[in-house]
Amino acid sequence: MSASGQSANPGGAESPARPTRTAAVIPAAGRGVRLGPGAPKALRPLSGTPMLVHAVRAMARSRSVTLVVVVAPPDGADEVRRLLDAYPLTGNTDVVVVSGGETRQESVRRGLAAVPEDVAIVLVHDAARPLVPVDTVDAVVAAVREGAPAVVPALPLADTVKQVEPRTGDRAGEPEPVVGTPERARLRAVQTPQGFDRATLVAAHEKIVLEGDGATDDAGMVERLGAEVVVVPGHEEAFKVTRPLDLVLAEAVLARRRATDGF
Repeated sequence: MSASGQSANPGGAESPARPTRTAAVIPAAGRGVRLGPGAPKALRPLSGTPMLVHAVRAMARSRSVTLVVVVAPPDGADEVRRLLDAYPLTGNTDVVVVSGGETRQESVRRGLAAVPEDVAIVLVHDAARPLVPVDTVDAVVAAVREGAPAVVPALPLADTVKQVEPRTGDRAGEPEPVVGTPERARLRAVQTPQGFDRATLVAAHEKIVLEGDGATDDAGMVERLGAEVVVVPGHEEAFKVTRPLDLVLAEAVLARRRATDGF
C-alpha cells in the first residue's frame, strides 16, 4: 500500500490522496455440478448470454468499478478470454482474465494478486449471481468508502432455521436430530458482491489458511482476523444460480427487466 495512511509530513504539506479506485474479482473456476453435466456453471447461457458475462456487466454498471478481474478455471483462461472478447463492455471498465487455483480461496487470492496497487477497494462477486442490481453494488462500495473494512449485502431469512447433528458414514441419509433453533430475527442470508478495504482482504488471505476446500466466504476470513464486518441491504434479484430451477427464475427476471426497463 502507499504511504497515504501516514500522518502529514512535518512541513505541513498535505498527504497524498488515498486511492479510491475499485476493482471486482469474480472467481469463475467452479464446475457447478448441481446444475448438471455440461459446461462450467459460469459459462452456462442465460437468455442466450453466458452467466459470467451477465456477472461482469453487473459489476461494470457501477461507475465506481474500473476493473473486473475474472478468475477462470486453471485450464480455461484462454477460453474465457475469447468468450469475454465476444461480449465487449460498452463503458470504461477494463477486464482482465487470470487462471484460478484448485479451491475458491486460491482463486480469489490469484485474482487479488492481479489487482493494481492503486486500487483501494476490492469487491469479490460470485459469477453465479449474474443479476445483482447496480444499487446493491454501489451500496457496498459506499459502505467501504465510509470506513467499514468489510461489507456484505444480505437479506432477512423468510424461513425458520434448524441446527441439526448431521448423519455421516453408515448413518448418512437417516433422520437428523435437531439440536437448536437460532433466532431468525438475528440471521441474514449473505449475498455478493462482498466489499473490502484492500489491505484488510490481503491480510485475510495472507494469514487465514483453511484446510480442505478452503474458505468459501471472504468476509468470514476477515471475521477470523477480528476485523468488523457490516451488513447492508441485499436484493432479491441477487440470488445464486445453482440449480435448474434457479435458471428458470433468472430467465423470468431478465424477461421482466426487458419488458419494463428495456434491459
